[in-house]
Amino acid sequence: MKKIFALVLCAAMLVFFAACKGGEEEADYSFADGDQYEYIGGVLNILNWGEYIDPELIAIFEEETGVKINYMEMTSNEEMLIKLRSADCIYDMCFPSDYIIEQLIADDMLLPLDMSKIPNAKNIAPRLLEKTNIFDPSNKYSLPYMWGTVGILYNTTMVDEEVDSWDILWNEKYAGQIWMYDSVRDSIAVSLLRLGYDINTRNADEVNQAKEELIKQKPLIKGLSTDDIRTSMKNNMAALAVIYSGDAFDASLENGDLAYVVPKEGSNVWFDNVVIPKTAKNVEAALAFINFINDANLAARNTEYIYYSTPNQGALDLLDDDFKNNEIYNPSDEILSRCTVFHDLGDFVEVFNAAWAEYHAAK
Repeated sequence: MKKIFALVLCAAMLVFFAACKGGEEEADYSFADGDQYEYIGGVLNILNWGEYIDPELIAIFEEETGVKINYMEMTSNEEMLIKLRSADCIYDMCFPSDYIIEQLIADDMLLPLDMSKIPNAKNIAPRLLEKTNIFDPSNKYSLPYMWGTVGILYNTTMVDEEVDSWDILWNEKYAGQIWMYDSVRDSIAVSLLRLGYDINTRNADEVNQAKEELIKQKPLIKGLSTDDIRTSMKNNMAALAVIYSGDAFDASLENGDLAYVVPKEGSNVWFDNVVIPKTAKNVEAALAFINFINDANLAARNTEYIYYSTPNQGALDLLDDDFKNNEIYNPSDEILSRCTVFHDLGDFVEVFNAAWAEYHAAK
């Protein structure tokens, strides 16, 4: 319902803007609390995840600045890396995840952000900047766009015990009713945490132990998936699932029997941040767009469209209680205290990849 309302609101705004432009009055952007932008022009090439921005925000920015946005989608961080390393890279800004940003910084591929051009950065919650500072010291090259946790989504009509540990995913009582996430880092992290290990371990023995535990679990799972998990859980087709908090939040709003927990052993807290590659051609427009999407009102509308958590405290203050008082969407400091970001593993990632291949090959 919120998405439908947002789209109706956007359409009304655009009609209003067009009407004003047709007369002598300039378009009224007073719904936004940031600066009104002067004409910039040119082209802004954006690389982002699919369905990861309210498309009406792009239309509004183009209307206000004269910038033509080419919005292109990626399906993985690895795909984005290939595109950014291409000799003919065309992207002016993109939205990589935490450990990839660490790698891009190490490879000297990013421009430092000119914070004087991003006054709306003041809206970003300090408690989250403390987390992103771990992979981008002083938040010099990036600002958080969306964030969340990884946890267990479970159906309270199918699970009749407390869910507070990753152990439940190895419980034979739920054989055939458990979804695992089809991702090397995410699934191996679950097993590492259950064993008491660091999700960023560089100990091959620990990784192999985690793999062996996943192989033991394999006969119990319904399957490995990503996007299909949310639909399956919404439709009461499984009891338990490893899932991202944004998908869990969306599913729980549609199915009141679903609950979500970040287990006591800890989990991953992830961030997708916005960055500007050194090869960017329209840096002025990129900085203006970063400032634009960090306007509190626009960030609030964007998160209502996407359903992933906004790092923008100004936006959070504007949201209704379904968002800001929901611990799936807005986890407490206590939950965050037991969550860790993924780090770039360098060449050691091959140990993870080899373990994941062996897991897939196991009967």
